[in-house]
Amino acid sequence: MSSPRADIWERYAAKYQPRRAFNAAGASTWLNWTQYPDHGPDEAVLGDVRGKRVVELGSGAGANLAHLATRGAICTGIDIAPSRAKTARQAWGHLGDIEFVTADAVDYLTTTSTTFDVVYSIFGAVWFTDPEILFPLVRKRMADGGVFAFSHPPAAPQEDRPDQVVRQWHLPVSRWADLLSAAGFGSVAAEIIDAPVFGKPSTVLVRASST
Repeated sequence: MSSPRADIWERYAAKYQPRRAFNAAGASTWLNWTQYPDHGPDEAVLGDVRGKRVVELGSGAGANLAHLATRGAICTGIDIAPSRAKTARQAWGHLGDIEFVTADAVDYLTTTSTTFDVVYSIFGAVWFTDPEILFPLVRKRMADGGVFAFSHPPAAPQEDRPDQVVRQWHLPVSRWADLLSAAGFGSVAAEIIDAPVFGKPSTVLVRASST
C-alpha cells in the first residue's frame, strides 16, 4: 500500500535494528510493554493466550507477537509499513500460526470478518489513531470476554499542525478510560509503570475487557 502515512512509517522502518537474540533471562522470545529492556510486566497482562486468536495493531518486526505464537496463540500482525510484513515473516514465519498483513489498522478492522479474543498495541497504532474511530472498531471485532490492551508514553504537550500526517494521541489516563467505556468496553484498568531510572519517561498501560 502507498499513502503519505505509509511512506512516513516506511522511512521509520528503514532505521530498524533487530532485537537482541536473548533477553536478560536468557529467553529468545519475549513480550515487553515498556520502552525499556527487561522492564515491566509480560504477556500475563493478556491472560492465557493458548488457542486464542490475537491481533497486534502496529506489529513492526513481529517480535512481541512471535512470543505469543510460542505460547500457543493464533496470531495476526498488522502494520502500515510494507517492509515490516516481509521482515517479520522472514524472522518468525516458521512458528506456524502467525501471519503478518500490510494495512492501516482502521482499514483492516473495517474490512475483516475475523473475531479476536485479544487485541493489543505496544507503542503502536493506538497511539497514532483517533480513539473515537479506532475503539468502536476494535470492540466490534472482539469476542465476548476478550481483552484489549495497549501501552505508550504518558500524555505530553504537543502542537497539532494542519498539515500533520502522523499524529500522536496524548490523553490523560482518565480520558482513555472514558473513551473505552463509550465504545462499549467493560472493566477498564490503567497503570503507570515507572521507568527503571529516575527521571526517565514512564509508560501508560491500559487493559479493558470486551464485556
